[in-house]
Amino acid sequence: MRSRWTMLTILKMIVSVIFVCVMIIMNQKQVIADSDLHVSDPLKLSIILERVYLDGEMSEEEIVETIWSLEDFWAKYDEWNLIDLQEGKAVFQQQVDDISPFLKENGFFGITEEGIFTIFNGKPEDANVIQSFFQIDVKKLESQLHDQLKKGIPIRTKDKYFEVIEAFQHYSLLEKQKN
Repeated sequence: MRSRWTMLTILKMIVSVIFVCVMIIMNQKQVIADSDLHVSDPLKLSIILERVYLDGEMSEEEIVETIWSLEDFWAKYDEWNLIDLQEGKAVFQQQVDDISPFLKENGFFGITEEGIFTIFNGKPEDANVIQSFFQIDVKKLESQLHDQLKKGIPIRTKDKYFEVIEAFQHYSLLEKQKN
């Protein structure tokens, strides 16, 4: 654990040095002071924060950071992965251990006319497919479960998301072929 932390610290220091060199090369007037990597004039940097959710959705947030200390800057984004660094712009990404706000608000599990277990944007009757999973053996479904899928099962939490997928996976035609 200690060596991983040390490697991350060294990696951040290397990225900081590269970052500073890029800014200086771009004729910016930034000066690095001593060993604390403090800049005398602040850097303005466009930051894009990408959040990738369990359901595959990705959200982006764009902000402008005024950076006085690179050490503080990297500490602020410690939980993020730097995926791109360009002139005046940095892109960070984070894996979020939750389903997306979009899915919580609009997502419904349902079934298509072809019997495909699917997530819909809104009720299944609107047929606005977000994601398809697997073919369900409709003949094996209890009528109550079939009716629930036709009406749509709202997805409000991560637990509900996994619970419903797991419950209906037992009715998958692929699952039947494995047994």
